[in-house]
Amino acid sequence: MNLRHIEIFYAVYTNGSVSAAARALNISQPSVSKTLRHAESILGFPLFERANGRLVATEDAHALFEEVREIQDRVHALREGARNLRRGSGMMLRISALPSLALGVLPEAVARFLRDHPNVNFDLQTVHHDDLVRKLHERETDVAIAVEVPQNAPIGSRWLGEGELVVLYREAEIPDAPPRLALANLREHHFISVAASGPIGQMFIEEQRRLGLEFDHAMSARTFYIATALVRAGVGLTVVDSFTAQAALAPGLAIRPLTPPVTFDLYAMYLHNRPPTALATDFLKVVAQVIDDI
Repeated sequence: MNLRHIEIFYAVYTNGSVSAAARALNISQPSVSKTLRHAESILGFPLFERANGRLVATEDAHALFEEVREIQDRVHALREGARNLRRGSGMMLRISALPSLALGVLPEAVARFLRDHPNVNFDLQTVHHDDLVRKLHERETDVAIAVEVPQNAPIGSRWLGEGELVVLYREAEIPDAPPRLALANLREHHFISVAASGPIGQMFIEEQRRLGLEFDHAMSARTFYIATALVRAGVGLTVVDSFTAQAALAPGLAIRPLTPPVTFDLYAMYLHNRPPTALATDFLKVVAQVIDDI
């Protein structure tokens, strides 16, 4: 007997008739009758006999039912376990992201995801680009969200969306700012550089070199958090990624993208031999939606 035979036999035995079994399984009565006859032909003995228009289980069927009930209980537990995995009941998602994404994108994605998956647990952490591969290999995280996929590493990736570099400044400093700002127009302002802050900082350096620009009144900040704090304090303006800028936005501050635009891609990264689970994949879809909304 295969699992389908067992399921049909169990349904007929517990419901008392072919029609009731068909309703319980949401299939047709002929399908139930055909599968039941096939099971009896394999076993070599009848499972039910008709008496006064009703199906009556044979003694062999009574003996077989004890074994079948245990199998059905295990199948039910397996199905329930699979449903729980999909719902995320008691599951842990270990997600790492660049600090710039951890300020706004990641919290918003978690909040949205928990509305439909309230029983999921999260282990969230920031990851710097240089530590990404190590954290994945040492099982500190299951998925890392970052900008550049490391070359020559056993890393799989999924594209999540796009960001761009923007100017974060005090409105009073550039009161009539156009929709986009050119880097060349920022040279007269006190500038806070985040050039040493990983791949995004490197993008800014490359654009600055391409344009042949130098900033005379520049200071440097090692992290985006410090750079945005300096802007809030009135020290100057800075160029950071759009996600950091949105998270740091406060009354009196404003954001303008650059012209020409400087964009970058965001990826979810994982080990080839440990791809994201179905639940993690659903979460990454929410992350992509949040990225698209910003």
